Amino acid sequence: QVQLVESGGGLVQPGGSLRLSCAASGFTFRYYGIGWFRQAPGREREGVSCFTTADGSTYYADSVKARFTFSRDSAKKMVYLQMNSLTPEDTAVYYCAIGNSCSGHVVYNTEYWGIGTLVTVSS
Repeated sequence: QVQLVESGGGLVQPGGSLRLSCAASGFTFRYYGIGWFRQAPGREREGVSCFTTADGSTYYADSVKARFTFSRDSAKKMVYLQMNSLTPEDTAVYYCAIGNSCSGHVVYNTEYWGIGTLVTVSS
């Protein structure tokens, strides 16, 4: 059974940084897309970043480009999202997800979701 468990959320001041982690287990796909979504209060869920094993590319939403960095440790089946220069607009529940591939910065045909971790950016 595929499981995704996020951690690392919390309260941070504007301009600060957080590192989210996602522990992935139970899957043996060779080709897949894995990444992050977020959902702010009162807004639709949006893609933040996606990595595809098809060619090793990583994609980012324009709103986070140059501030957020996706990384992974394939041996540990962990993925991370380093978030710098956070603003109140980054406040959201962040979800890790796996799908078939990436459609730009969005995980394509998402099949599995974590339960999310809350990031609050506030002074």
